[in-house]
Amino acid sequence: MDYKSGNIDLHIHSTASDGSLAPLDILELAKETGLAAFALTDHDAIDGAREIASVIGLGVDCNNPHGARDVNQSVPFFISGVEISAAPPPQIKISGSFHILGYGFDQDHPELNKVLIKQQEARKNRNPEIIARLNEMGIDISLEAVAAASGSPRIGRPHIATLMVEKGYVRTIDEAFDNYIGSGKPGYVDKPRIRVESAIALIRSAGGIPVLAHPGLLTASSPSRMIDLIGALTEMGLGGLEVYYPGHDAEQLALFSKLARSHGLLVTGGTDFHGAVNPEIRLGTGRGNFSVPFSVFENIVNYLDRDASGQNR
Repeated sequence: MDYKSGNIDLHIHSTASDGSLAPLDILELAKETGLAAFALTDHDAIDGAREIASVIGLGVDCNNPHGARDVNQSVPFFISGVEISAAPPPQIKISGSFHILGYGFDQDHPELNKVLIKQQEARKNRNPEIIARLNEMGIDISLEAVAAASGSPRIGRPHIATLMVEKGYVRTIDEAFDNYIGSGKPGYVDKPRIRVESAIALIRSAGGIPVLAHPGLLTASSPSRMIDLIGALTEMGLGGLEVYYPGHDAEQLALFSKLARSHGLLVTGGTDFHGAVNPEIRLGTGRGNFSVPFSVFENIVNYLDRDASGQNR
């Protein structure tokens, strides 16, 4: 295989969900940064990934990572990606940002597109209530102002937080989440989430690999609960674990690497880049000391090859 070496980033967001850079700007930044491979993993949306795939010359089918760059090799490898909001298994007490990443799937898959559109509507429909709650607390912002300031076709909490910073209601985006719009705070509004087993099955049915995103952001009642969670998800068809993540410390990195090995899961990783929404995290390097080896991408490609031939079934 004519693969090149270098760092990769398999967790990136654009204006197709809650990032600050347009999908094609992400492509240009990936070139400038010298990434060897990347995936755009917008929240419950694949419009941006579809746009990048089209420009690179893949049409709308990015299920074959081997073709995921142009003939003169001037762009990094690219693979289809998404981050689906899901509800954790009810039998395991866990809290935090519970998301399932998907890689290498068919972007034309009808059921996948149907579910993602429904998820996008759920995100959109909670924004007015968030704004109304903030207004009741004396924070004078509007949906129109948030949309104008973000320049994004889809706004979310990070865009709301950014405007709160710009208008001086908070000093940082983290402060906006910690005091107003984070989970359990007075301006927080939850949204419907699909069952995790459904998210995993959906990605599988579209020919992709389902991966648990940033497990270190999840809070379990005990270490054994995290082990139980990974075991339960593996039984549901989970294919990988996002081991490399800027928010994971050395102890978590070791734990998640061990869990991935013990359950036969792929190791993946990425920065969770959002652009100006979270400026301390840079594409490919996180806070400057982060990297994901190219072998991670190669393992994903090899897995997809075997799955396509039926060897993983």
